[in-house]
Amino acid sequence: MSRLWSRLGARTAAVALLSVGVAGGVYLGDDREAQQDGLAAQVSAEVDQAEHEYLRERQAAHQMQFAQQRAAEYQAKLRAAEAAKEAAERAKRAEQAAASRKRERAKAEEAANAAAKPYDGPIPASCEEYSGNRKIGCAEMIKAGFPIKEFPCLDKLWTKESGWNHKASNSSSGAYGIPQALPGSKMGSVADDWRTNPATQVKWGLGYIEGRYGTPCKAWAHSQSSGWY
Repeated sequence: MSRLWSRLGARTAAVALLSVGVAGGVYLGDDREAQQDGLAAQVSAEVDQAEHEYLRERQAAHQMQFAQQRAAEYQAKLRAAEAAKEAAERAKRAEQAAASRKRERAKAEEAANAAAKPYDGPIPASCEEYSGNRKIGCAEMIKAGFPIKEFPCLDKLWTKESGWNHKASNSSSGAYGIPQALPGSKMGSVADDWRTNPATQVKWGLGYIEGRYGTPCKAWAHSQSSGWY
């Protein structure tokens, strides 16, 4: 725009000089008035041309500015769309990760519940449902403070260990009795008749289970996972 004004100013100055020259008699001739009219018309045409070019260049500059603004707005929209896409992808990944963690927690809880409840079969109504050493074992378990729902676990545990035989003896290890105490003489801490009295053996076995595992079902769970208790 500065070049345009410079050009317009130069032309205006030239016209002014021509006008002054005419007025001062620089141009000589018979018809000065005609010369002056011609010069005035030339000056007017030059000014009109300069103004036209100025307006055209100004319009071009305005269009360029508008195009640049539109391009900037378009780029801003592209950046906003890309940012929105990335945010949506991050949200999707976070949602998938949360769902995966939820599934893992559910699996862990299911495994914990299974470990905490190794027996989910029927619960006896009372110890009267049993006979022999099992009935003695059930009664002693209730006396020791365990609920009746623990007896199915105790039943499975000592069925596996000795078949509830109070004279069961493992010749290779020295384990003895219903709970397979190792050595059997440990049960003497309850009573001296530990070799022949199933109640003595059961009392010792329940004390061992409570001290080491807490409950018969936890002892049975350990036996299932490791093969011993």
